[in-house]
Amino acid sequence: MPLFIQNRRIDCISSTAELFDKYPHLKENARVFRSKPLADIDPKQLLYVQQREFAATTPADDCVSVIGSDDATTCHLVVLRHTGSGAVCLAHCDGSSTWSEVPRLVKAVTSLSDVSNDGRLELHLVGGFDDESKASHKLSLNILIAFQKHKEDIHLETCCITEMNDIIVDGTHRPVVYGICVNVKSGDVVPASFTYKGPAEELRSARTFTGGQMADIYDSSQRLVKIGPCKWSPNLDIAFWLSQDDDTILKYLSTSPMAEPPYFVQHTKSTIQFILEHPNSDSLFPASQPQLYQRTESGDWERIVQQ
Repeated sequence: MPLFIQNRRIDCISSTAELFDKYPHLKENARVFRSKPLADIDPKQLLYVQQREFAATTPADDCVSVIGSDDATTCHLVVLRHTGSGAVCLAHCDGSSTWSEVPRLVKAVTSLSDVSNDGRLELHLVGGFDDESKASHKLSLNILIAFQKHKEDIHLETCCITEMNDIIVDGTHRPVVYGICVNVKSGDVVPASFTYKGPAEELRSARTFTGGQMADIYDSSQRLVKIGPCKWSPNLDIAFWLSQDDDTILKYLSTSPMAEPPYFVQHTKSTIQFILEHPNSDSLFPASQPQLYQRTESGDWERIVQQ
């Protein structure tokens, strides 16, 4: 059980409520974290992580200064960092395959770290709220247990999850913090929101919408964003959703209809429209090769045309 809090191994826990009762300083830390102002992030320094994606890099990266993600309601945002090497990973987890995802996140950081270096693995968890279906509670517990069962010693530093990330607005429970970012060089983790969510925002959303599993989207050695290849079957039935009203889409296509950001419905429709316009996903990946994006001198992500 190598999950540590204040340098002490934590016991088995059966709920987030039990965790916060046993370690009250986590509650205070969460209150401080959620009270911080949203960071204003320059898109030209940002690597954005969408739902069911993760990315890892090191302070030596001259293309990415910040990794960030938002739009998390019942989803959880996970940051794992090695204090010696500075290698850091950010993931946007929705519970689709927590047990297989956590080992991948640990490996992403340890593979970028010199094991002979001093330092330790530190974990920051943010997301979820006191939702009616208790999906957040389940995901919080599963993530904690998955890290607890990992062979590496991991130190839980930030735990702003579920009931500690909950606020009631007009009688409705909502998350306080929907998004975070991590500074690649300093390791600072703060609340954030983002207007730019690329590159290939619609393609990446389509991959998740059609059931794609957790994907590593960044090759830090080559400084490339790598998307796909991914597959989906032509499904004209999803065109049905384009004619539905907002409440219907929220009710059936969201895990938390009352807590979604205001652009959720339009984003969902755009994703469906993209899938309908590209019924054969193979056409997006010539010769079954991934789409690759490099950062230009101006700071934008530009697709590399592969020969």
